[in-house]
Amino acid sequence: MDNIRFVLVMAMLMISYMLWESWQIDYGPKPQAIISDKPIVAGDAGAVANADPAQPGAQQTASQAAAALVAADKVIKVKTDVFALEIDTEGGTLRNLDLLQYPHEKENSAVTAAYALIGMQAPEKDLSPIRLFDSSPEKTFLAQTGLVASQNSAAAPDHHAVFTAEQTSYELADGQEQISIPLSWTNQQGLKVTKTFTFKRGSYLVEVEQKVANQTANPWVGKQYDQLLRVEHSDKSNNNFIRTYSGGVVYTEKDKYKKVKYEDMADDTLNVVSQGGWSAFIQHYFAAAWIPPADQENHFYTKALNDARYVIGSYSPDVSVPANGEAVLKSQLFVGPKIQPVMEAIAPGLELTVDYSWLTVVAKPIYWLLNQIYGYVENWGVAILGVTLCIKLLFFKLSKASFQSMAKMRKIQPRLKELQERYPDDRQKFNTEMMAMYKKEKVNPLGGCLPIMVQIPVFISLYWVLIETVELRQAEFALWIHDLSAQDPFYLLPILYGITMKIQQSLNPAPIDPLQAQVMKMFPIVFTVFFLFFPSGLVLYWICNNSLSIIQQWYITKHVLAEDNHAH
Repeated sequence: MDNIRFVLVMAMLMISYMLWESWQIDYGPKPQAIISDKPIVAGDAGAVANADPAQPGAQQTASQAAAALVAADKVIKVKTDVFALEIDTEGGTLRNLDLLQYPHEKENSAVTAAYALIGMQAPEKDLSPIRLFDSSPEKTFLAQTGLVASQNSAAAPDHHAVFTAEQTSYELADGQEQISIPLSWTNQQGLKVTKTFTFKRGSYLVEVEQKVANQTANPWVGKQYDQLLRVEHSDKSNNNFIRTYSGGVVYTEKDKYKKVKYEDMADDTLNVVSQGGWSAFIQHYFAAAWIPPADQENHFYTKALNDARYVIGSYSPDVSVPANGEAVLKSQLFVGPKIQPVMEAIAPGLELTVDYSWLTVVAKPIYWLLNQIYGYVENWGVAILGVTLCIKLLFFKLSKASFQSMAKMRKIQPRLKELQERYPDDRQKFNTEMMAMYKKEKVNPLGGCLPIMVQIPVFISLYWVLIETVELRQAEFALWIHDLSAQDPFYLLPILYGITMKIQQSLNPAPIDPLQAQVMKMFPIVFTVFFLFFPSGLVLYWICNNSLSIIQQWYITKHVLAEDNHAH
């Protein structure tokens, strides 16, 4: 196989893999989740997974339940510097949570100016913040907490119990570092529960505390549970070529990071016990995760409900509160962007929600390097260029061997053409003479193949880093590129990529077969069309990579081979 054909075919295969991985990510093999043979029994805290959170008491329709949730007199509004959300006094459920620093879209002054130049109005942008938790039936996503009493203990408030609050709105004031929102519940038997949510400045971590004051004559025994409820979510952005995993995740001490897809929840009820751990629903760029105390044994569960709703969560071991005694049960809720350094500091493995697929071991060092370079240049586009340069330097020796092999192939190309013309109808003789020529000239026809194959996992890993890194979302580079995670609005980068690919192709030996040569000529056009729909940050990487390859290949062809010829 000619080296140039191999290079371009492997590049096409790599792009095809990226597209396949994006489209097929929700349809791969099922995760090896541990399913207990023991059913979740009524009366146990795990029974919350069997109950329908949207159906308190008598059977209701989903719309009736949703209508009950939005009653204005039951809502506490909370605003911090990063959140705007509501807390429903029914159960203390967190809902309608907006990420104030993450709008759906951002203005691009270059695009606006271009439209104004031709006398047209630029398309309107959705500048509203991303809403992660949502109480609407078609987008339901809620964070629920509660207590379940054991048999013979006083009833405790679950996520349907109605709490009382001191006020209906809270806002983090200037200079204030945190706010706490207490909710109270008391039953006739003398059990009092105070559920408190604490929000801190600049933090996407919510501290949740349930204080149980047992004023009854008998000990109270029960469990705390935390769960997320949502309808099936699919990350279908404007870019149909980019699709990432959306679904459940459970992290346990034994099995570490495990995806639990929606269809897995419909097929089986997850039942896993682990020291520490966490459970989450994740999507592109954002996640919500309940993190119970790491020093206790937690029971993780999932459940598929009616109306295509799914629950994932955990419950604690039994807690015993003596008569006239108190106990405090704690948990944490992370809800926000998947910024790896932030998540690493919260819980072990939480940063793995930034899903790099099976190449995590390669992708994480690339992200680390990208982050380190950004710390110096403070421009994510420049950081991408820096990472590209570092990768090229890392593989310089391998690339050199590949380009040397290509250059030698180019040198004997006219003689191979003569052989083809000499034996047009005798393929076996042509192959025999061609291999003899390779041996005489000490040319390895596969010499350019192996170095490229070694680099392909790195290229694919970098692709996932650029796709999954939330820091690149709406990050500016320069000139008209105001969002590295979006397509180039003027398609100039893909065109520039096609030009660099054409130049690189011209430096390589053309295939002997005329049909193959014509196919190779189409590759720059085909790839340019592909890259019209790719994020500009990814296209920027490929332009830089091609440009560095052109310089390297030109240097090797003009200098290294000239030195070899001089030595002979």
